[in-house]
Amino acid sequence: MHKTKISFKDLGARICIIGPSNAGKSTLAVRLAKKMDGFVYHLDQLAHEENTNWKRRPDNDFVKDHDSFIKKEKWVIEGNYSICMPQRFNRSTAIIWLDPPLIGFFWRALKRSIKNDPYRDGHLKGASNKLSLFLIKHTMIQYPKNRKKYQNLLQEYTKPFIHIHSMQELNDYYIYWGLKNE
Repeated sequence: MHKTKISFKDLGARICIIGPSNAGKSTLAVRLAKKMDGFVYHLDQLAHEENTNWKRRPDNDFVKDHDSFIKKEKWVIEGNYSICMPQRFNRSTAIIWLDPPLIGFFWRALKRSIKNDPYRDGHLKGASNKLSLFLIKHTMIQYPKNRKKYQNLLQEYTKPFIHIHSMQELNDYYIYWGLKNE
């Protein structure tokens, strides 16, 4: 983890954003991509079939599409999916890990499910944003296990890396990168 903030320019042209559900990955990705005039890819949209309630696509199809996207010269990709993290990390110019305390997950997930905005950044077309037992279990039980996996994958990563531990720290980066009004 860097002690000083990494400038927007130093993030480069291919940025990965990882972290738990409802941490702000999609919104950050859209704003970064807009500022850099690049493409944004939401891995949840790529990994699931549209007009379903989050039915997963076959892994082979998902990874093939993922690997096609990362060949582009300028992108922001948000989402985890460790099945394809190594190739994404290798191709990236920076990684941002949103890793706030999970207690805030419930509040943000509840707000999202009540609002159920079909135009929300990263929303899967035709799916609802229900607060589900699966999402709670995945975030509270599986994500802490995945956190260790991510830490191991990131140990060998030598490019710019930002580990954001709170929503306040994320908001500070929004201001620092000039993303507040994007």
